[in-house]
Amino acid sequence: MTQTIAPRVRVLVLLLLAATGLLFAGAGPASAHAALTGSDPQQGTVVAKAPDQVSLTFSEKVAMSDGSLRVLDPKGKRVDEGKPANVSGTTYAVQLHSGLPDGTYTVTYQVVSEDSHPVAGAYTFSIGAPSRTSVSVSDQTAGGGVVGWLYGFGRYVSYAGFIVMVGGAAFVLACWQRGSGVRAVQRLVVSGWLALAAATLLLLLLRGSYTGTGSFGDVFDLSLLGQVLQTKTGAALVSRLLLLSAAALFIAVLFGAYDKREDEEKRDLTFGLAIGGTVVAAGLAASWAMAEHASTGLQTGIAMPVDVLHLLAVAAWLGGLCALLVALYRADTPIERSAVRRFSTLAFTSVVTLVATGIYQSWRQLGSWSAFTATTYGQLLLVKIGLVALLVGIAWISRRWTARLANTGAVATAETEETEETDADADAEGADVQTTDAERADVQKAPVQEAPVQEALVREKEHVGAGAAGADSGRAAQLARQRAAVDTARRKRQRDANPDRFGLRRSVLTEAGVAVVLLAVTTVLTQTEPGRTEEEAKAATSSSASSSSSSADTSSAVTLDIPFDTGGEDGKGIARVDLNPARVGANEMHVYVERPNGRAFDVPEVKVSFTLEAKNIGPLPVTPDRITTGHWTASGVQLPMAGDWKVAVTVRTSDIDQTTVSKNAQIG
Repeated sequence: MTQTIAPRVRVLVLLLLAATGLLFAGAGPASAHAALTGSDPQQGTVVAKAPDQVSLTFSEKVAMSDGSLRVLDPKGKRVDEGKPANVSGTTYAVQLHSGLPDGTYTVTYQVVSEDSHPVAGAYTFSIGAPSRTSVSVSDQTAGGGVVGWLYGFGRYVSYAGFIVMVGGAAFVLACWQRGSGVRAVQRLVVSGWLALAAATLLLLLLRGSYTGTGSFGDVFDLSLLGQVLQTKTGAALVSRLLLLSAAALFIAVLFGAYDKREDEEKRDLTFGLAIGGTVVAAGLAASWAMAEHASTGLQTGIAMPVDVLHLLAVAAWLGGLCALLVALYRADTPIERSAVRRFSTLAFTSVVTLVATGIYQSWRQLGSWSAFTATTYGQLLLVKIGLVALLVGIAWISRRWTARLANTGAVATAETEETEETDADADAEGADVQTTDAERADVQKAPVQEAPVQEALVREKEHVGAGAAGADSGRAAQLARQRAAVDTARRKRQRDANPDRFGLRRSVLTEAGVAVVLLAVTTVLTQTEPGRTEEEAKAATSSSASSSSSSADTSSAVTLDIPFDTGGEDGKGIARVDLNPARVGANEMHVYVERPNGRAFDVPEVKVSFTLEAKNIGPLPVTPDRITTGHWTASGVQLPMAGDWKVAVTVRTSDIDQTTVSKNAQIG
C-alpha cells in the first residue's frame, strides 16, 4: 500500500504546481489599487487655450517622484516643468510651459498607490484642434515583465513561508508537543523561516525596479534601494526581517531546550513560548497589514487588526495542515489520535475566524453585491470562497476519519503491544538456546592435557576469545540495527494497514493540495484592484466618456486663423476666431489678435460679422468685449441656420488704420 502512495503524492504535487503556475501566468502585471478618477484637462477634450497645468485625481493618495507625471507634445518632447505637487486631497498637478502651440498632447503617469502597488496610464487632450502625435499610449503598464513576475513569485513564497512557519510551530505547541523532537516537523518549520526570509530580501531588492522602470538592471541600484527604505513598504519589509530574527530564536528554543524538557517542565515553558510566539507571529502579519489593502480606504483602524487576525487564522489552519501531513507521511514517531483531535478543534476555530474576518474584508473591498460578478476582484473572491468551501468539506471528511480512528485505536494498540511482547519473548528464548549450545560445545571439545600445556592453551583460548568477543559485539550491533529496521517496518505496515489511518492520510493530502491552490488565488487577489476601487474607476471613466461625448458635440468648434494688414506702421498680425460649439443657436466666441511672432497685439477695436450668402442672411454684427491684451470675447452669438457662413473680422490698429478680412466656416 505504501509503495502506491508515493507516486500519487508526486503526481498530485506536480499538478498543484502546474495549477499555481497557470494562476500566476494569467495574473499578468499587478493591477493598480488606485484608480484615476478625474483629470483637467479631461481625456479627449479640445481646449481653446493652453492650460497652465495638468492635474490628475486618484481614488486614494499616491506617491510621486520627479518623473511620475509627464506631459508630451505631438513630437514626444516634454512640456512640463518642475515637480508634481499635491494640490488638494488626492489631486496632483504639474506646471506646463507657457505659450504651447496647438496640437494633441499626451499625459503619462506612473505612481505608487497608498497600498504599495504601481499605477500607470496615459491619455491625450488637444489644444486648439487635434493633430497627429508620435507618442503611443498603449504600452503604459506598471509592475510587468520579468521583475513583475519575480515580485509576484516572491509574494507567494513569503505568504507560504509565513503560513508554514507559524502554522507548524502552532501545531507543535497546541496539538502535538512530542513533535518538537521529530526531525521532519523541525525541517518543515525551519524551511518556512528560510523561505520567508529569502522572499523578503528578494522583495526588498526588487521593489525599486518594480515600482519604477521595471528593468532588471535596476535591482541592484543602491540609490533605488535607499528610496525604497524611506517608503511605507520598505519599512514594512525591514520590520519583517527584524521580526524574523526573533522568530529564529523562538524556533531554536522550541526545537532545542523545549524538546529536552520533561513533560512537567514543558507545561511551564509552553505558556511562555505561546505568548512569545503569538507576539512575533502577530508582528509578522502586521508587516503585511500596514503596507497593503488594510492600510488604506475605509475604517483602517479596524481593518488592520482584522487583517492580522485573518492572516493568523490562515496560518494556524493551513500551516497546521502541512505539519499534520508531514507527521502522517514522514514522521518516524506515530502521531497520537489525541493530537489529531486537538488540531481538528484548532482548525474549526480558525475557519470560524476566517469566515468572520473574511465577511468584513469582502464588504470593505467590494462595497456592493454587483461587484462580485462585475469586477475582477469579485470574481477571484468567488473562486476563493468556493475553494474554502471545498476545503471545509474535505476537512469534515478528515474529522470523520479521525473519529473512526479513535474508536478503533484501542484494539489496534492492544494488538501491537501483544505482538511486541511475543516477539520479545521469542528473541529472549532464542538467545538462551544459543548460549546453552555454545557452552555444551566447549565442554565436549575440552581435551585432558598436562598443566603447562593447559596453561598455554588457556592463554591462547583467552586471546582467541577476545577476538571472538569483538566479532560477537559487531554482529550484535548489526543485529540490533536490523532488528530496529524490522521493528520500524513492522510498525509502518501496521500503521498503513489501518484503513482509518490510511483514509485520514489521503484526506489530509487532498486538503493540502487544495490549500496550495487557495494560497495562489489569495496571492493574486492581493495584487488585484479592489472591487470598490474598480467600480469608482468605471464610474469616473463613464463620466469622462460622457464628458467626451459632450465634447464631441462641441468638437466641431471652429478655429479660424485670418492674417490681416491694416497698412500702417506695425499693422500686420493674425486674428484667431474660436467659435464654440459652432452650431445653430447660441455660441461662444473668442477672438485672439496676435503679432506675426505670436505675441498678443494690443489693438483698440475688433468687430465680427456673420453672413450666410446662400440664404441672404446677414451680415449679423457682433461686437466682442475686450478681456485682456489681444483677447476679445462674446457670448450668446446667435446663428439661425446651418450652412457655409462667412466670418468677417474688422481690426483697427490706430485711429485711421483699419482693415476687414474674412474666411468661411461650416456651421451646424
